Amino acid sequence: MALTSTNRPGGPRQLTTARGAALYIGALLGPGLLLLPGLAAAEAGPASILAWLALLCLSGLFAAVFSALGRRRPSAGGVIGYVAAGLGSRAGRATGWMFLAGVVCGAPIVCLIGASYVTDLTGGGQLARAAVAAALLLTVIGLAAGGLRASAAAQLVLVGLLTAVVIVAVAGSATAARAGNWVPFVPHGWLSLGSAAATLMFSFVGWEAVAPLTTRFADPSRQLPRAVAIALAVTSALYLGLAVATISVLGPRAATDVPLAGLLSHAVGTAGPGAAAAAAIVLTLGATNAYISGAAAMAGQLAPAAPGTGRSAPKLRLLAAIAAAGLLLITAYGLRLVSTAALVAVPTALFLAVYLGAMAAAARVLRGPARVAALPAALAVTVMLGFCGWALAIPAAVALAVGWQARPDSGRRRHRPSAHPGGAVCCPGSGEERELIPSR
Repeated sequence: MALTSTNRPGGPRQLTTARGAALYIGALLGPGLLLLPGLAAAEAGPASILAWLALLCLSGLFAAVFSALGRRRPSAGGVIGYVAAGLGSRAGRATGWMFLAGVVCGAPIVCLIGASYVTDLTGGGQLARAAVAAALLLTVIGLAAGGLRASAAAQLVLVGLLTAVVIVAVAGSATAARAGNWVPFVPHGWLSLGSAAATLMFSFVGWEAVAPLTTRFADPSRQLPRAVAIALAVTSALYLGLAVATISVLGPRAATDVPLAGLLSHAVGTAGPGAAAAAAIVLTLGATNAYISGAAAMAGQLAPAAPGTGRSAPKLRLLAAIAAAGLLLITAYGLRLVSTAALVAVPTALFLAVYLGAMAAAARVLRGPARVAALPAALAVTVMLGFCGWALAIPAAVALAVGWQARPDSGRRRHRPSAHPGGAVCCPGSGEERELIPSR
C-alpha cells in the first residue's frame, strides 16, 4: 500500500462507481484490522462489539459529511482546506500538522503489527518483537529514500489480500465459535466501551482522504451514494465479521495482539500462523510505505523546501523524523515502558482532533442533511476524545507549537493534499491522482 502518482494527459480520468467504491474501501481498510479486534476485546470484552457498531454508524456520518464537503468545495484540497474554510487558515494549518504527526506516530504501530505476527510464529518476547519492528521500519525508510513506490494496482491487490485473509479466517473458524465466550458480556464495566471506541477509531480514519474524489465522478449525485453505500457495506461486513469471530472463537484469548493468527489456526490448522505472518509482513511494508509517501506530500505543503535545497528536502526531513520517533517508540515498547494500547492512543487522539475540526468546520459551511450529520458526528468525536486521557496532550502540544504560527499567506493556499496512513491523496484539478491503501 503505497502512494502512487500518475500523470494523465488531458486531465484526471473519470471514476466509475466500482472504482470509486474500491478507493473508498481501500481508504478504510488496513493492517490495523489485524490488531484492533484484540485490543478492543482486551478493553471491553464481548461488549466491544457495541463499540464496533457505534463506530460503523459514526463512519456513515463521516462519509456523508466528507462527501458533501468534496462536492461543496472541490478545490479545497482535502481536510486542511475544509477546516480552513470553516474555522480559518490557522486552524487549517494546525489540522495539517496534527494529521502529519498522527501519520508519523502511526508508522511504528504498523511495523509492530507485522512484528507481532512474526514473533507469534517464530517465538520471542517483547524485546524480540521490537527488534523485528525496528528492522521493518528501517527497511521501508530505506526503500522510501530510494524512491520506491508501489503502483495503484499493487495497492488494490494488497487490499484484496487483506480482505481474502479476513474472509478465510472468519468463515473457516466459524465451527469453533462458542456462545459461552460472550459471557460475561461487560466484564470491565460500561465505561470501558468509550475506551474501546476511542481505540477503534484508528481503523475508521479514511473518509477525509477520498473526499476530493467526489469531483471525479461523471454523475456525482447518482454515483457517489452508490459508491459510499458499497464501501460502507463491505467494510461493515468485514469489521463486524472479524470482531464477532474474535470473541466467539477465541473467547478469553481474544485479548491478543494477533487475533487473526488465532482465527486462522482454527480455519486452516497449523499453517494458520504462518499465513497470518506472511500477510502481515506484506501489508506492513506496503502500509508503512504509504504512510511515508502520503506524509511526504503533506509535509511538502506545510513546510516547503527552502530555495536551493531541492524538492526532496521535506521528504528527507520527514524520513529522519519518522526514523527517530519510530525507533524511540519501538524501543520504549521493547523495554516495556509503553504498551501497544498506549502507542495506538497517540495517533488516535491526533486523528480524533482532526476529525473534530473537520466536523466543526462542516457544521459552519454546509447546509441541509450534511450539516445535520456533522453535528452528532462532532459530538461523538468529542465524547471519544474524553476517553483518550493523557494522549490528549499530544494534539494540544502540536496545536500550541505550530498550529497558531501560520504564515500570513496560508489562507491563500488553496490546493493542499490530504494525507493519512491509509487512504487517498488527491489534488483535484491537477491532472494527478495519488492513491494509497490503508494502513491502520
